[in-house]
Amino acid sequence: MSDEVNVGAPKSIADLAPKMAVKGTVKRIELYGAFVDIGIGQDALLHISQLGKDNVRNVEDVVKVGDEINAYVLKVDRDAGRVALSLVRQPDMSWDDVREGMILSGTVVRLESYGVFVDVGAERPAMIHVSELSNEYVNSPSDVVKLGDTVEGRVIKVNRKKRQIDMSLKASAQPAVEALAEDEDEEEAPTALALALRQMMESRGSNRGRDRQREQRRERREKYDREQQDIIARTLRSHTK
Repeated sequence: MSDEVNVGAPKSIADLAPKMAVKGTVKRIELYGAFVDIGIGQDALLHISQLGKDNVRNVEDVVKVGDEINAYVLKVDRDAGRVALSLVRQPDMSWDDVREGMILSGTVVRLESYGVFVDVGAERPAMIHVSELSNEYVNSPSDVVKLGDTVEGRVIKVNRKKRQIDMSLKASAQPAVEALAEDEDEEEAPTALALALRQMMESRGSNRGRDRQREQRRERREKYDREQQDIIARTLRSHTK
């Protein structure tokens, strides 16, 4: 069992807080979970979904009456007098804590041809695509980082539905990109004469041709994105912290 169980055991529900480590004894087994005496005068519920294993059908396959267990406080409802436990340590960072633009530090835990995965203390590792590892062209992620390296990056996307965090190591390049965009906006403000000349030079047929080219590029990009997302999702599902 974990060595992180608190020495000063809680005496009442008021002493509990989410993520706290506690020690208890299994008192009763039900189909949906186990009730555990953690020394506060009322039993806490260890739900079947929090037993630390996938697809548990029988609670007694994991814990039995009389077992002494180490667990973590999942939820505390002081008004209702209810406490929920988990055998799985909760991540230091919840999905509500993660925001785009945040700077996070973490450890590289996996390398793939398309990028690297970084443990930032969230439920799942964050992913840094190979194109986000450097301002320069990167042939292989291992050319930039190694397993065990500590890196600091900026969160560029959070997909809570898919439980994915995308990061970039190119945070320092962002101001330059924004400045370039501003310059492009200035350059793309044509005069009335330039607009008239452009309209004369552009034919309806050429417009249709460009539209078709853009549509083809968009379709290829969307197909590539779907394939990459599928690969990333499979990798995250297979990753166990």
